[in-house]
Amino acid sequence: MFSADIITLFPEPVQAYLDASIPGRSQAKGLARLRAVDLKDYCGHDHHLADDEPFGGGAGMVLKPEPIFAAVADLRRPETKVILTDAGGRILDHPLARELSLEEHLVFICGRYKGVDERVRRLADLELSLGDFVLSGGELAALAAVEAAVRLVPGVLSDAEAALADSFEGEGLLDCPWYTRPAVFGGMRVPDVLLSGDHEAVKRWRRERALERTRRLRPDLLDE
Repeated sequence: MFSADIITLFPEPVQAYLDASIPGRSQAKGLARLRAVDLKDYCGHDHHLADDEPFGGGAGMVLKPEPIFAAVADLRRPETKVILTDAGGRILDHPLARELSLEEHLVFICGRYKGVDERVRRLADLELSLGDFVLSGGELAALAAVEAAVRLVPGVLSDAEAALADSFEGEGLLDCPWYTRPAVFGGMRVPDVLLSGDHEAVKRWRRERALERTRRLRPDLLDE
């Protein structure tokens, strides 16, 4: 079973996300266990004191090492992979999501404020980033990684083709355009081929549009 624990100062909104949509469905099917872990529960006698001022001065607060080390020690199993969310980490992409989906147990350490005490890095098997921009904490990166991974766990999606047709699967192309009813809206018509009933023609059209969209928006994904 795929399982993930997200160590955070904000367990309620994180757990709410984990219990919704596809992550929630994965748990309802018994294929995953996804949990938000409250860092404050590991603060010992300094209950709720998870951060402190940085040595040497400077604006902002730093997450203390003691509660993070305690939380990881409590959660870690032989098969655990510990992931620290950090701006300098590996950028989350589809190949990484595929790697993570094959792990048995992930533990995410979510940075907050100015980050974590530098000594926390020695706990991490991987540092993860969403990109070159700044967020207030690592929760969104952890949630993005969990959802991207859990949807690739066999049996989670009700239609296996849904995952294979997603952007970056198969040939590594962006997804093609999709349409639904009504066939005409605001003077805009659905392409005739999609209404033709010719499944082979539809398949060809979708691949052509996927190639066209990838070439226009993400040419770096093409081997040409």
